[in-house]
Amino acid sequence: MKRNLLIILIITSGVFGADRIGPDDQDVSGKEGEHVKLKCSYETSGEYVLLYWYRQYPNRAVQYLLRKAARKQGYGSDTTEHRFESITSWSSTDLTVRELRLSDTALYYCALRVGAQ
Repeated sequence: MKRNLLIILIITSGVFGADRIGPDDQDVSGKEGEHVKLKCSYETSGEYVLLYWYRQYPNRAVQYLLRKAARKQGYGSDTTEHRFESITSWSSTDLTVRELRLSDTALYYCALRVGAQ
């Protein structure tokens, strides 16, 4: 029997002035074993962009999931687990969570960092 999972994406952060990032959907759900995609759109004038994904369980600290470079690819990427994958573009970042587990039910955050090069 597959159980329904609810993943909530609500909090995001930008770093400076006109830099902004925000979720495209507030609530995303799926069933155990399925894949879900979370998406954030961002705006910045910077060329060296790093996009981060985190999650948080109730009454727990925020947990780092992955980092992915966008625009200029010099920063690369890394992830904590193979089930998490990110695709970035000039204005958005997607997080795919593969093979959903009940333990994936959490609050997910996307964050933007603009670097100087």
